[in-house]
Amino acid sequence: QVQLVESGGGLVQPGGSLRLSCAVSGITFRMYTMGWYRQAPGKQREYVATITSAGRINYVDSVKGRFTISRDNAVKTLYLQMNSLKPEDTAVYYCNANWGAPSYWGQGTQVTVSL
Repeated sequence: QVQLVESGGGLVQPGGSLRLSCAVSGITFRMYTMGWYRQAPGKQREYVATITSAGRINYVDSVKGRFTISRDNAVKTLYLQMNSLKPEDTAVYYCNANWGAPSYWGQGTQVTVSL
């Protein structure tokens, strides 16, 4: 059974930091492109960042210089370090594992950036 379990979300003030984790089981983690996506209230889910099995990284422009995606294949975990958080970063953050079909998703973790 494939499981992706996100953690690390919460309430943080603007300018603050959070580190999200995604613990993965049931797949050959090192083979997958892993990614973070987010969905704000009333909006469609959007791409945030991905890291391939070879370690190539991409970010959406709005988070470049503030967010860092990383992975630890030994413990099958994906991370997202989020610094200089803004209110517009408020969303449910989802972990994704992609290597052809099917693509797997976690249940999400809420990030709220507010005073």
